[in-house]
Amino acid sequence: MAKEFGRPQRVAQELQKEIAMIIQREIKDPRVGMMVTVSGVEVSRDLAYAKVFVTFLNDEDADSIKSGVKALQDASGYIRSLLGKAMRLRIVPELTFFYDNSLVEGMRMSNLVTNVVKNDAQRRGPTEDDDKEE
Repeated sequence: MAKEFGRPQRVAQELQKEIAMIIQREIKDPRVGMMVTVSGVEVSRDLAYAKVFVTFLNDEDADSIKSGVKALQDASGYIRSLLGKAMRLRIVPELTFFYDNSLVEGMRMSNLVTNVVKNDAQRRGPTEDDDKEE
């Protein structure tokens, strides 16, 4: 029977938790801000490289997002050293940060669907169910 979660996936989950705590507690760069979420981590099979996907919850403009990702990338050596102390790994992965817009896109899609349903209900007018309630 094959393993459901291999070592890279388990390490990625643990890295996600540790990186989120490190960013929240240790990174004091004002470009990063306080509302950073680590939405996912992908680790290579040899555990040497990790892609860290982050979302900035309070920033919508592209410049602040780029500066936040750059600040995290600049602090990746410091984050990596703290990871080495927190986790017992033979090789601490080299971190590369990417902006994850899936949360923002999901909220945008949800708003679009809500608006379409609302507009459709207004166009149809009162239904028979509405008349029975009165």
